[in-house]
Amino acid sequence: MRLVLAGTGSAVGKTTIATGIMKALSNEYTVQPFKVGPDHIDPTYHTLATGNYSRNLDSFFMTDGQIRHGYERSMEITKADFGIIEGVRGLYEGISPISDVGNTASVAKALNAPVVLILNSRSLVKSAAAVILGFKTLDPTIDIRGVILNQVKNRKHYLKTKEAVETLAKTEVVGGIPRDDAIRVESRHLGLVPAMEKESILESINKWGEMVKDYIDLDKLISIMKQTDKLPPGRQRLWETKNRQKVKIGVAMDEAFNFYYRDNLDALEENKAKIVYFSPLHDEELPDVDGVYIGGGYPEIFARQLESNQSMRNSILGLNEEGRPIYAECGGLMYISRSINSYKMCNIFNYHSFMMKKPQALSYVISKAKKKSIIADKDDMLKGHEFHYSKVDIKDKNPKFAFEILRGKGIIDNKDGLMLKNTVASYIHIHTAAYPSFASNLTTSSKEL
Repeated sequence: MRLVLAGTGSAVGKTTIATGIMKALSNEYTVQPFKVGPDHIDPTYHTLATGNYSRNLDSFFMTDGQIRHGYERSMEITKADFGIIEGVRGLYEGISPISDVGNTASVAKALNAPVVLILNSRSLVKSAAAVILGFKTLDPTIDIRGVILNQVKNRKHYLKTKEAVETLAKTEVVGGIPRDDAIRVESRHLGLVPAMEKESILESINKWGEMVKDYIDLDKLISIMKQTDKLPPGRQRLWETKNRQKVKIGVAMDEAFNFYYRDNLDALEENKAKIVYFSPLHDEELPDVDGVYIGGGYPEIFARQLESNQSMRNSILGLNEEGRPIYAECGGLMYISRSINSYKMCNIFNYHSFMMKKPQALSYVISKAKKKSIIADKDDMLKGHEFHYSKVDIKDKNPKFAFEILRGKGIIDNKDGLMLKNTVASYIHIHTAAYPSFASNLTTSSKEL
């Protein structure tokens, strides 16, 4: 029993409403949340609302069979009653103006899932019906079963717009959310503030849940989900499980570093890794581990505190000097550079990193391994995602890179993956489904050295 909550565009209130629905239903049911696309932040809200890890479903990273396997596996882990899937941008927005790759519609098709559209209805009445008709007509194979109106002015506005949509677009309106600045959430340059940073966000999520109960027909949403057919046939695993030796992998997890795909961590565990979490902000040194994984996040926000924790920086530098594997993504790349905005960092790579006012990269990535590393074999193809405002100041004439970028930007000159000994640092966020050998290679490398 599943449902896709899709927007008619960006910034229509998808995350607030989707998280509120998840929270409201979680009071009585077990809800498994999902997010379409490569987003790291929205899933932290879902997780906080439901108590279950939110998973990413993405048709650029995944085949249809992987989408179905990932969905089914997650539902089985939590024994969930309902799977709620928050879309990305508008229902049809992907990497192409024509195809479905990377969009919400592709995930709805792969799962044969009904869709409820979220529409910003500010200043719309009859035109709201035209918008919904357009969405239904563009691809009749998408099962659009309902509409949620957001930014409703008052009861009169809601009833008139509801009548227009239901009469002219023949689509049921299942609720209308009033305009209320009190239910907005703080954001910053990469999106919403990660839920683990703000205790007040839990209070906000509780408010969203109450709002949903007041203004959305949850019984109707449940009825729509209960009418879903079985998943289509065809399954494909998300990752390989080749490592057979136990290994300990340190994973940086705190306010500064928390951008991880949960499937990546599960893939490590299924490859015999014991994950040991540590905090570059708060811990004095690394725990006893065989290798380290430093994900993305907001190290630039916490640069002063990261600099002040010199013992941790020295500990990570020492691990590199010992030749132990270190894999760092995006914010992790910045942290193991020489500095972030002049604040001293680990200095594994003697390059300064600094923030820019505009995005430096926002793209799905296709890369090819130029040489063997701790995560990839030579000539392997890896897909990922890059989204950052920072730059790394590369002054060497011949820095050693692991990857050639075929789609995307990389660090410099279509190259990415700085290498030194057994450390790889990249702007690419890799999802295990897009490179199923990721976890088996990293765990194997950590035990071999």
